[in-house]
Amino acid sequence: MEKVLILDFGSQYTMLIARRVRELKVFCEIHPCTMAPADVRAFDPRAVILSGGPASVLDPDSPRCAAGVFEMGVPVLGICYGLQLMAQVLGGAVEKSSEREYGPAELIIDDGSDLFAGIAAGGPTGADATKLHHDGAGGGVRVWMSHGDRIKKIPPGFVPIAHTSNSPIAAMKNAARRLWAVQFHPEVAHTPRGKEILHNFLFKIAGCAGDWTMESFITQSVARIKEKVGSAGLIMGLSGGVDSSVAAVLTHRAVADQLTCIFVDNGLLRQNEAEGVVRLFGDNFRIKLKAVDASKKFLDALKGIEDPEEKRKAIGRVFIEVFEEAAKGIPGVEFLGQGTLYPDVIESTSFKGPSATIKSHHNVGGLPERMRLSLVEPLRELFKDEVRELGLKLGLPDTLVWRQPFPGPGLAVRCLGEITRKRLEVLRKADAIATAEIEAWEGKREIWQYFTVLLPVRSVGVMGDERTYENVAAIRAVKSVDGMTADYADLPHPLLSRIASRIINEVKGINRVVYDISSKPPATIEWE
Repeated sequence: MEKVLILDFGSQYTMLIARRVRELKVFCEIHPCTMAPADVRAFDPRAVILSGGPASVLDPDSPRCAAGVFEMGVPVLGICYGLQLMAQVLGGAVEKSSEREYGPAELIIDDGSDLFAGIAAGGPTGADATKLHHDGAGGGVRVWMSHGDRIKKIPPGFVPIAHTSNSPIAAMKNAARRLWAVQFHPEVAHTPRGKEILHNFLFKIAGCAGDWTMESFITQSVARIKEKVGSAGLIMGLSGGVDSSVAAVLTHRAVADQLTCIFVDNGLLRQNEAEGVVRLFGDNFRIKLKAVDASKKFLDALKGIEDPEEKRKAIGRVFIEVFEEAAKGIPGVEFLGQGTLYPDVIESTSFKGPSATIKSHHNVGGLPERMRLSLVEPLRELFKDEVRELGLKLGLPDTLVWRQPFPGPGLAVRCLGEITRKRLEVLRKADAIATAEIEAWEGKREIWQYFTVLLPVRSVGVMGDERTYENVAAIRAVKSVDGMTADYADLPHPLLSRIASRIINEVKGINRVVYDISSKPPATIEWE
């Protein structure tokens, strides 16, 4: 399988590079820029991409990759910091720019071959280019810049192929050595022609075939799982969410009845969710499923707890106890399946350092160490959008594949304040109404995530001729590309009106509904 290696220098956009490459049906992996030369060679990349990064190559301790990367004979594309590093390492010079170039800029293409093939070449220079940069009119190509350094002297053998008013060398190449670099970020949406530029690099320059498909992934994954598991038993925690569901169905296709899924009903699920999981996986997919109703145990452990972190700790502790007890009666188990996704893998290996620590996943954090089982993670190469595509290929219903993201602690972190059965039931009913109304709306696919929050706040209201003093519910709906940042979704007022009216009229215990218009940052998507 052809592979592209992305070396990470700590850019906030590194994951976006990988997403864009995958969207072009080319398989890629992100590795730290400190990857050992032997490991780079063993990876056997068809091409290498150097990410941007927050450091300056002028700093003595700035990150470097092995110099041999530029001597492998495979195409290399440097992006932002990657361009500056390439210039410095190969005999050019970098200097501090008189003014930082951040945001939109007009790129003037001086060489429209290879990297910029099919994208308008030529354009004004000098004072005309400066005017173009400010008013956005003319023959340039809009790109997104984010840098404080720029190329002072181009390395020997390189030629400039594009410029902006601020960067005389905004792109360069040495075609003989198969090296290209750009100062801007082609991976972000703010560079509208960026995907075309990456396409040119991957297909016209590196000769990629674009054969990364979900069909090929299924074939390869089934073979890998069979080889790894052999005749042993395998257990998997099934939450009913997209990740664990797709992982379970894919694994079941490989090992059939060697797989037993354990579904723990913690009493913190949405309306009718537990019954739906048992029906879909136990009855429809015929997967061996051990369902455990531990709702009382979880609610007892949560009694009197209001702090969200304490809620999470209590839920995690009880989940491990319940899961281990359920697993004891399953013979021959040597493997534990998890729905780990590629962003989780990237976090644990990122160049960013101690701030990027591996996170517990799908409520099974700590299980491998305690249970001494080998891990099977069939989705660890995939992004979320690829998991959804895979789910559809495996025959999972649309309702599950497009299921709303749900936090591991469930409704415990959407029922603010103390958790009780009564408050959970009020929240379930309100959330079911909001879900039904939004799912019936034609614009539902534009929303990244939506849900209802029950606040520990009561307000005065009037119903009929009587005074009420009941709870407040908040509706949250956001738009996002990857969940790292998000803007609130501007839901139509008639839709919000229907949601509020139904909740107030149909859910006893709520007399006021508010809509959250906070963006991330400064707010988070979830309230707790």
